[in-house]
Amino acid sequence: MQQIIQSQRDFFKTNTTKDINYRKQQLQKFENVLKANEQLMYDAIYKDFKKSEFETFTTELALIYNDIKEAKKSVKKWSRKRRKRTNLINQPGKSYVFAEPLGVSLIIGAWNYPYLLSFAPVISAMVAGCTIILKPSEVPTNTSSAIAKIVNENFEANYFKVVEGGIPETTALLNEKFDKIFFTGSTTVGKIVYQAAAKHLTPVTLELGGKCPAIISSDCNLKIVAKRLVWSKFINAGQTCLAPDYILVEKGFENELLSALKKEIENSNYNPKNNNFVQIIDQKNFDRLISLIDKDNIYFGGNYNIHERIIEPTILNNVSLEDKVMQEEIFGPILPVISYKNIEDTIAYIKSNPRPLSCYYFGKNAQLKNKVLTEISFGGGCINDAVMHISNSHFSFGGVGSSGIGSYHGIAGFRAFTHFKSILERPTWFELKLKYYPLTKKKMKMIKTLFRISS
Repeated sequence: MQQIIQSQRDFFKTNTTKDINYRKQQLQKFENVLKANEQLMYDAIYKDFKKSEFETFTTELALIYNDIKEAKKSVKKWSRKRRKRTNLINQPGKSYVFAEPLGVSLIIGAWNYPYLLSFAPVISAMVAGCTIILKPSEVPTNTSSAIAKIVNENFEANYFKVVEGGIPETTALLNEKFDKIFFTGSTTVGKIVYQAAAKHLTPVTLELGGKCPAIISSDCNLKIVAKRLVWSKFINAGQTCLAPDYILVEKGFENELLSALKKEIENSNYNPKNNNFVQIIDQKNFDRLISLIDKDNIYFGGNYNIHERIIEPTILNNVSLEDKVMQEEIFGPILPVISYKNIEDTIAYIKSNPRPLSCYYFGKNAQLKNKVLTEISFGGGCINDAVMHISNSHFSFGGVGSSGIGSYHGIAGFRAFTHFKSILERPTWFELKLKYYPLTKKKMKMIKTLFRISS
């Protein structure tokens, strides 16, 4: 690993990756390589957790291709020198900002969307002009192998290299010095990554998770709300960091909502054979999820198949805030529904917990919508929808507090792997003597005047 990192550092010092044309060429090559290996990726992810070609393309590859397209189109604009206003005390002169890549980057991907959450930050690093070491999650073993094969057989290791492995390999990588670390995963592991980066003062982007609430008002469009909630919760069998983790519904409206959710789940006919449902990724997560299902609270579903690692979409009702299912991020096809009397108490409850990655409000009341948006701190979200904000590459995507540090996608991703170097350029034909010795009261008075009117 030290040899790989050193080879990338040596290659970066040649300034090759700083060339705009080189970046565009690598982005185009990456797109071509991915398209040529789509079937390999489909087969691998299906072996890992029965994810269909349809869902793999729509929830992963389509977003990756869109990010590449925007990066190729915008790399020149994002990278250009930007003029800044020069204040009075630095006149005559001109000011500008250079964008320069940070250098050798380490990207650690996640298992739940193994292609998207590995390759999307890779695109950000490429467009910024960094070299890349990618450590995909080892949990989906076939997908990890496919990622390594695709990259390592098509790119030089001194520019883009995949390192496979588990905790020992990740630990060994984190012991080394990088110029940028990008991690997607749990808050617990995120803290470990952050501590490792601190030893080398390495800048970090952390994309983490949390319990994302969905607040439902009685004035919502129930049919559409049920359709969007069910899709966003149970896509990828709920193994989505942005998925609504629990529902807070206005009291007196919960029965209507529960009935609509049940009907929508039944209409969706969730089953891997229908290409719209997946397995739980491994036995460890399967057992954890089963332990969260209180049989006394099951409104719908609750059945599971141990051998196939399938948990059917499950709705829990009469859940209290103290129940086990409310003490951790669910990350599976279990949806607790809790009623509320007072929106103030609901907002206070959300604010009393770690800030979520996303928050969703469903309803027509503009006052309540603004209250949710202005009073609750969260990474990003939707009004009358859920999860879909991830599909808008014009948004930056990231958490806040324990749900993440920094953001990416589009220009935000470019900035995540870039240092912006501020430059003041001045001519030598003129120089005020105010700042030079001898330091007099008259000069001090003039300096105070200049600072007061300078802008």
